Amino acid sequence: MNWKPWAVLGLLMLASIVSFVDRQVVAIVVEPMKADLGISDTEVGWLYGVFAVFYALAAWPIAFLADQKSRKHIIATGIFFWSIMTVLCGLSRQYWQILAARVGVGVGEASLGPATVSIVGDLFPRKEVPLALSVFQTAAVMGSGLAFIIGGVVLELVQGGEPMHIPFVGDIAPWQQTFIYVGLPGLLLAAAFLFLREPKRRSAPSAENSIATLKEFYRTNARLLFLHHFGFLSFALLGYAFVFWSVSYFVRVHGMEASTAAQNFGWIFLVTGPIGPVLAAMYARWLTSRGRRDGNIVAGMVTGCLAVPSIIAIQFAPNETIAYLLYVPAMIFVNAPFGLANGSLPVIAPARIHAQVAAIYLFVVSIGNLLGPPMAGFFNEVVFPDVGGVRYSIITVCAVFGIVGGVLLYLARKPYAEAWRLADEL
Repeated sequence: MNWKPWAVLGLLMLASIVSFVDRQVVAIVVEPMKADLGISDTEVGWLYGVFAVFYALAAWPIAFLADQKSRKHIIATGIFFWSIMTVLCGLSRQYWQILAARVGVGVGEASLGPATVSIVGDLFPRKEVPLALSVFQTAAVMGSGLAFIIGGVVLELVQGGEPMHIPFVGDIAPWQQTFIYVGLPGLLLAAAFLFLREPKRRSAPSAENSIATLKEFYRTNARLLFLHHFGFLSFALLGYAFVFWSVSYFVRVHGMEASTAAQNFGWIFLVTGPIGPVLAAMYARWLTSRGRRDGNIVAGMVTGCLAVPSIIAIQFAPNETIAYLLYVPAMIFVNAPFGLANGSLPVIAPARIHAQVAAIYLFVVSIGNLLGPPMAGFFNEVVFPDVGGVRYSIITVCAVFGIVGGVLLYLARKPYAEAWRLADEL
């Protein structure tokens, strides 16, 4: 076994963990931030939504560079930038300042996904790419879990103390300190990527040829890619709505402290969440070994659909202990499809456009990041305004988009199998 590709993947996974810690930490400080700034659930949701907008908008131009230029330098620059922006969230005094800093976090984090798909596509054999990217997806899950654990611990440590005083800035509240402490480690990781050896590309980069190839790929596979992108988008939307409002669910429905709820939820996320992408990838691999070229789509569809009843069951838990137990299958299945969502594309796409195809997919699926949290926040305020209404908001979003995602991916099975057959013939 060649360990070098896996060592590079390990470093990329570490970057993904850091990115998701910085991305998700806003969900831990919802309640104290709302109290200090006097903002609504919908406005809090848009702190995630605006991140998603600019994450999506920045992804394709960065991906175009990743298909042409040094990917390690692109990733290093992105890590440095999003880490600085996370720190600036903690130095912000007003809602609009945090909103602007979250734009910067989104732009910085847009560098990692497309560049990673490009690197992995060059390092691993084509049929191993879905498994490698599913393993990479476990880092996103671990990062999300660690965000809740670390954020909860930091919030617990600082919330009982005096505000931090920074010269020329002033006093920094505990929820602001949480942003600062989780943002700083990324600066060291950015420097580490400068020492990575740039992987050799399988095809020579050409800006003109890659754009033409990208257009032809999407023209030839228009129906498949629409069904693929929007099917996984639906699962992403319900997943982000569910995860973002989970800490608030425990606070509002079960009366827990935010710091305690975040840590308990984070440990479940960290321990059980990574099982999902690997389980889905192994299921897809088994289907493929039995001659099913649609195995990647089927495995993503099945695991995504299983998330829905798991999430709905949580909302009827009579106490927090049973709720936490029900989170185990929910976290496995809600995270399961997305390694395959990414990994299924390099199998059928030409090597010279791997990063750009990944960026377009990320652009579409980021609509889930954009709409999921504020959509559930809107339901919290308008449709289910009682203190425990968050549970019914989660049920509504998950049921609707779970059905949509399942139907779209069911329809994507045959065109995906045909696209793989044609790719094998090239």
